[in-house]
Amino acid sequence: MAKALVFGASLDPGRYSNMAIRRLVENNIETTAFGIRGGTVSGVQIKDKLDDFQNIDTITLYLNPIKQKEYYQKIVDLNPKRIIFNPGTENPEFYQILENAGIQVEVACTLVLLATGQY
Repeated sequence: MAKALVFGASLDPGRYSNMAIRRLVENNIETTAFGIRGGTVSGVQIKDKLDDFQNIDTITLYLNPIKQKEYYQKIVDLNPKRIIFNPGTENPEFYQILENAGIQVEVACTLVLLATGQY
């Protein structure tokens, strides 16, 4: 089964990254999470080190373009099949880097994709 990584995960239940973790789990999608602060959401541990992630199919991104820059190479090194750029994370510079690395770029909302069966 495909594994998702919520990148920019938050413990705040009002944040979209937190909602995404909950919805991914509800949809029986194996879910991992990376964030600045560790913790747990719906049984998913939010880790603060990227070394712990392997075999990621999809990264769903919740990090603004300015903060993304420091993670460009680390995200490419995770070698996901695709990255979903959620609203507010759009970044044409990073799209090009990812496409050059053979990683599919999708500009969409993970919550909408899940709700409409298009995830």
